[in-house]
Amino acid sequence: MVVVESGVADLNGRQVLKSMFEARKQVFVDLLKWDLPVLGGRFEIDQFDDCEASYVIVANPRGEHLGSARLLKTTRPHILGTLFSELCEGTPPSGPDVLEITRFCLGRNQNATGRRRTRDRLLHALVRVALERGIRTYTGVAEISWLQQILAFGWTCRPLGPPRIHQCGMLGALAISIDPATPALLAANGIEDDGAPISLPEAA
Repeated sequence: MVVVESGVADLNGRQVLKSMFEARKQVFVDLLKWDLPVLGGRFEIDQFDDCEASYVIVANPRGEHLGSARLLKTTRPHILGTLFSELCEGTPPSGPDVLEITRFCLGRNQNATGRRRTRDRLLHALVRVALERGIRTYTGVAEISWLQQILAFGWTCRPLGPPRIHQCGMLGALAISIDPATPALLAANGIEDDGAPISLPEAA
């Protein structure tokens, strides 16, 4: 299943969100060794995980996280505009129809085939959410190897400036254009949409 959630003020009873934050800690802190805050030794939650953040989450029928991405409004503080604006040759794209994708996370409890399936489902879910909400552009910051993969997915995507060396590695910024043709562009590049329904709670 694919669900969209928002806000982290109260995690009680929100199993899919709790599972996502646990997976983020396992991936970004335990595996990649990023210096990030960890709540209660279990959940990777930072200053951008506020009531305005949205989360697109792929989960199994038990509500356990398989993959996820965080979406931040670019009209508010966000990672590219606040922390890495120097990665852009000009002003970082922003506006009500521009969202930033951050914390793209694939759970570690899957084999290679499962991770590929989850990745494809998550990519198409992000596109469908954008089309439903009138989002025309996604921006993001990525380490160079992941940046190269994103650029090669088949959708309309462009670097916002040359990659630069940072303490956490070689990073680059990018912008992804979203329109009704985007799903077909992904599919033509082997990234298939399984048509899984998306749960869009009113709060999202």
